[in-house]
Amino acid sequence: MSTMDGSDYLGIDHVQLAAPAGCEAAGRRFFGELLGLEEIPKPEAVRATGGVWFRVGAQELHIGIESGFAPARKAHPSLMLRDEDALLRFAERLTAAGCDIEWDNRLAGQPRFYVADPWGNRVELRCA
Repeated sequence: MSTMDGSDYLGIDHVQLAAPAGCEAAGRRFFGELLGLEEIPKPEAVRATGGVWFRVGAQELHIGIESGFAPARKAHPSLMLRDEDALLRFAERLTAAGCDIEWDNRLAGQPRFYVADPWGNRVELRCA
C-alpha cells in the first residue's frame, strides 16, 4: 500500500478565473496585451465552452465562463515577475491603461500590488 503525501505533487498545472460570457476580447487585451501573457489554444473538446487560456511560465491561467458570474475579490492568482524593475514597469503600464492598482507593503521585502481584471477578479503581481 502506498502512502499519499506532498512528495507526489509536481506543482500547480493551472489556475482558473471565472468570467462572464463574451469575455474573450477583454481577456485577450488585459492578460495578453497588458500583462504580456502568451495565449494558448484551448483543446478542441472544451473550445465550445468559451473563455481563453494563457501560459504563465510553466503554468497556465484559464479564463472560463461562469453563468451567474460574480468576481473573486479576495481569492486570486499571484503572478511572479523576475525583479522589482519588472514589477514597476507593469504597474506603470497598467496605470497608463486606466487600471487602478493597490500596492501592498505588508510583507517586508516582498513588493507587490493588486489589480482587477476586466470583470473585477483580483490579480496579484509580485517580484521574486
